[in-house]
Amino acid sequence: MHDEKDDVGVAVIDIKAGQAVQGKALHGNAAPKLTALMDIPLGHKIALRDFKPGDTVTKYGCDIGKVVAAIKTGEHVHVHNLKTKRW
Repeated sequence: MHDEKDDVGVAVIDIKAGQAVQGKALHGNAAPKLTALMDIPLGHKIALRDFKPGDTVTKYGCDIGKVVAAIKTGEHVHVHNLKTKRW
């Protein structure tokens, strides 16, 4: 995670479903621990909390879009469940 207010993290390695994950904020003291529920490819986002449709996702301290399908902590956050708010 970049900012301790982020609710997604970015995988710095390939993460396998069932793997324990230890996060670390670059800015702040947050260090979430969770279990990956899905494979998360290098560079992709992992949910640090549960989301419901309509929720806003924060990455790098910025709003990056709205949730369009429920997401559980530890799941892959990508185009299948997150869309831009621009259109």
